[in-house]
Amino acid sequence: MSLFSDSPSQFIKTPLASRLRPETLDEYVGQQHLVGQGMLLRQLIEKDQISSMIFWGPPGVGKTTLARIIAGHTHSHFVEFSAVTSGIKEVKEVMKEAEDNRKLGIRTLLFTDEIHRFNKAQQDAFLPYVEKGSIVLVGATTENPSFEINSALLSRCKVFILKALTEDDLFGLLKTALTSEKGFGNSPINISDDSLRSIAAFSNGDARCALNTLEMSVNNGILDADGVITVSSEIVAQCMDRRSLLYDKNGEEHYNLISALHKSMRNSDPDAAVYWMSRMIDGGEDPLYIARRMVRFASEDVGMADSNALNVAINVYQACHFLGLPECNVHLAHAAVYLSMAPKSNALERACIEAENDIKESPAEPVPHHIRNGVTKLMKDAGYGKGYIYAHDTEEKITKMQCLPDSLKDRRYYDPGVMGDEAAVKERLDEIRKWRSEK
Repeated sequence: MSLFSDSPSQFIKTPLASRLRPETLDEYVGQQHLVGQGMLLRQLIEKDQISSMIFWGPPGVGKTTLARIIAGHTHSHFVEFSAVTSGIKEVKEVMKEAEDNRKLGIRTLLFTDEIHRFNKAQQDAFLPYVEKGSIVLVGATTENPSFEINSALLSRCKVFILKALTEDDLFGLLKTALTSEKGFGNSPINISDDSLRSIAAFSNGDARCALNTLEMSVNNGILDADGVITVSSEIVAQCMDRRSLLYDKNGEEHYNLISALHKSMRNSDPDAAVYWMSRMIDGGEDPLYIARRMVRFASEDVGMADSNALNVAINVYQACHFLGLPECNVHLAHAAVYLSMAPKSNALERACIEAENDIKESPAEPVPHHIRNGVTKLMKDAGYGKGYIYAHDTEEKITKMQCLPDSLKDRRYYDPGVMGDEAAVKERLDEIRKWRSEK
């Protein structure tokens, strides 16, 4: 046998991720909200009532695998098509074959990966064949279909959202890989559960990444005289290009680190904030989680003292969504430093807490009649809107109207501080409250 033989070659080994590809719904990992017992997609598959659909989700969550399972379960001819390498010519060739198959009573399931990469003309080429039923189109995309798929095509497809696999999903998949005959079941492997958990955390919901990392770790393990392959935590760390992960996104360390980041920014310490933010990224934390916490911080701890902080935090969230890791680390650092250096105020947070306490401790107060909207004659006759004064009609652009219920008429929730822009807000609010009290 030569390296160039057409026969199955011992020199070319199928990747672990391909060997372990599930063939049935029961073997499929994750997406229980779609394919769990009694769920919509599972029922459509089991009843053979599938129609064209779009799978939207991050890489490595099983979009291609699920399409193959559907084709197998419904006895459809499976055609895999990549938007990256194909154009209208290839689309038409596949459609002609699908039409010929339809005349023979054979259904074609056309799986189109990266469908969002097709331009409008290419996407439109699918329409007549989808409408005639020549094909069942299953498109896969990592981008929002609302923005990337033509409305005409999107209206003819059911969109199913696939979620990133959980760490437990990936841990179970890795354990299966070690015991399955399609994986390493015939080779004794010595690797700790902690190392498997580290791989699961590192893979960030991507099954392909998890299996590839495990395979690389096993291939670099130490084979002893008894034929046992030992994979140390050091080897795993090298294969992940980082030290062994001690970070559990669901455990105490997760909360310790986000607390450290939050309190460092609150204490106006940009150095500590960047350090703790980087620790979370190094531990495999989802950058969008960090960005969401920064959005919250921008109003909770900065607030009206610098309203631009919220703009910065939201822009950083968007940048993390567009780029992902590793590129978005600098955007998170941008937000961490900006929020650390911004003037601080927790007046908005305190206002919300005090209002919520009053709502919980007192009955639901009726809306005063003069600020109700009297849109019908009956409402107007009942006094809705009576006595309302339109603020824009006054010289001061404010009125003496009481807008709180009688039981809370003197209650103050927002008490601005004197830091940053909020000092001007405080001065303005003091003037308004003084004017009202005098009137």
